[in-house]
Amino acid sequence: MDTTRIEALTGMLTALGILVLLVLPSVIGIVRERRIDRQLREAEQRNLRAERPEVQKSSSKPTEPSTATWYAEGRLSKKLVSS
Repeated sequence: MDTTRIEALTGMLTALGILVLLVLPSVIGIVRERRIDRQLREAEQRNLRAERPEVQKSSSKPTEPSTATWYAEGRLSKKLVSS
């Protein structure tokens, strides 16, 4: 190899090295974000599985009506009384 080819090779390797140094932080960030996203999805799936009851069991404790039910019953009784 003569001097011209060695200089060209050195220049190409230098340019490639600079390109790698510029792109490397982005690639590391993308890989890290994907890992975090995967961990969040797995944690969400675990939470969903933990919250979902396997078999719905009947409870001996009576259920409490919701606020909307109380409100609707109150309005209904007032209408019946006033008529």
